[in-house]
Amino acid sequence: MNPETLLHPLLPTQKCSFNCPILDRFLHGGIPCNSITELVSESGCGKTQLCLQLLLSAQLPLSLAASSLYIHSEFPFPLRRLRQLSHSFPSLQNPLDSIFIRPVHSADELFDLLLQLDFSLSNPPKTQLPIKLVVIDSIAALFRSEFDNTPSDLKRRSSLFFKISSKLKSLANRFRLAVVVTNQVVDFVGSDDGLNGLRVGNLGCLYSSGRRVCPALGLSWANCVNSRLFLSKDEEVLSEEKSLVDVGDDGHVQRRTRRQIRVVFAPHLPESSCEFAIAREGVFGIER
Repeated sequence: MNPETLLHPLLPTQKCSFNCPILDRFLHGGIPCNSITELVSESGCGKTQLCLQLLLSAQLPLSLAASSLYIHSEFPFPLRRLRQLSHSFPSLQNPLDSIFIRPVHSADELFDLLLQLDFSLSNPPKTQLPIKLVVIDSIAALFRSEFDNTPSDLKRRSSLFFKISSKLKSLANRFRLAVVVTNQVVDFVGSDDGLNGLRVGNLGCLYSSGRRVCPALGLSWANCVNSRLFLSKDEEVLSEEKSLVDVGDDGHVQRRTRRQIRVVFAPHLPESSCEFAIAREGVFGIER
C-alpha cells in the first residue's frame, strides 16, 4: 500500500441480507463479508433461527447470490425448521440444494475442515453458486466440553482459538466470505462491570432473562472476532391494568417473550439495539 492508494475510495463491503428491512437497516445492510461476526446469547434467544434465515437469504440476487456452508456442533441439525423457513422464499428454486451442512465434534476437527474448505473454495465446481457464507453453530460447544481448567489445557485452547480465527479471517478476506459464529453465555459473578473486570465493547454488562451474563470462552476469544452482537430475551406481562392484568382465564399470568439484538462491538456499527420476533415465517425486526 502506498499513499496514493489511501486517496482512492474503498470498495463497499458486500453484505449478506437477513431479508428483513428492519434488521438490515439496523445492521447497515446485513452481515458484512471479509470478517467474522459473532452472535452470542443464552439458549432460546434466536441465534440458530437467524443463522438458518441467512442460509436462505444469501441465495437472493440482492444479497450474496451464493451458496452457504453450515458447520454445526449442536445436534441434531434443525432440517425441519430450515424447510419451513424455505417456504418464505418463493423466488428460490430448490434452495436446500445450495446449502451444505457439515457436522463437527471437536475444535481440531473444525480446523481440519477449514483447511479442506480452503481447497474447495479455490477450486469451485462450475455447476453451483460459489460459497460466500460460512456459519459455525456453535463455537462454544466445541471448546467448553473438551478442555479442563488447567494451565496446559487453557494454553492449548487459546492456541486453537487463534489458529481457527486466523484461518477464518484468511478465508474471509481471500474469498470475500461472510463468516458467522454463534457463542453461548455464562452467568457473570463479580462486582465490576465487564468481563473479568474489563469492559469489552460498548456495553459494560449484559442481561438476559433477568440474569447478568457474559459471553463464553473469555477475553481471548473476544479478540478473535471482528463484530459481536448480543441477543437477549425477557418476559413481559401482556395486560396493562393491574387489577385484571396478571391473571388469565385459566388462572395463569399472561406473558410474552420480548427479544432484542444489541451491538456489543463492531467497526462499522454504532451502539444500538433492535427488537425482533420469531414467527413461523421467519425472524423479523420490530420498529418501536
